[in-house]
Amino acid sequence: MPALLPRSAPRWLIDPAVDLLARSGVTPNMLTAGGVAGNGVAAVLCAAGEFLPAGIVMLAFSLLDLLDGALARATNRASDFGSVFDAVMDRVSEAAVLFGLLIWFSDRGGRAEELLIFVALAGSMLVSYVRARAEIIRLPMREGAFTRAERVALLSGALILEPLWENMVTAALWVLAILTVATAGQRLVLVWWKTKDGGNGKSEIGNR
Repeated sequence: MPALLPRSAPRWLIDPAVDLLARSGVTPNMLTAGGVAGNGVAAVLCAAGEFLPAGIVMLAFSLLDLLDGALARATNRASDFGSVFDAVMDRVSEAAVLFGLLIWFSDRGGRAEELLIFVALAGSMLVSYVRARAEIIRLPMREGAFTRAERVALLSGALILEPLWENMVTAALWVLAILTVATAGQRLVLVWWKTKDGGNGKSEIGNR
């Protein structure tokens, strides 16, 4: 199954921003750190129940993830550390926002939401972990129906809409919990498929 959202923005949108950042002396790791800091702010807002601003901040700072890799390539600053740093900080950003929601719901006896947050976070980590383990055995693994782009879009959208439609965040947590686990399972099946019979069963499913 292909990814639900594209993995990169159009160059006509990305290139002007990358050019401006490069001329300003901003480094890719600065962008990555800025994205984490912004999601930390979103987490604090979630913990306080300020869902609309939390969603806007989360979406805005998560968009930096579209720029750090492009900036690294454009300025010849791509590095192994930068790649690892970016991947790890993406997980930190995601965990921070979910932790903010955990604080909010736990203070209000939201037992179901607490469990959903745990499953969603575990599933999210497994999606990335299966890919990392696959790449250790030199198996590209970019497939996945519900990866970071979809998770950010869903959760930030639910936070923004929560003031208009009650329980949007709870509904989003259900979707996150189910689809992150399903995507981790999808990737694991693809690893099996691509490695069976000595790797002769390679799949062309999806693009991440």
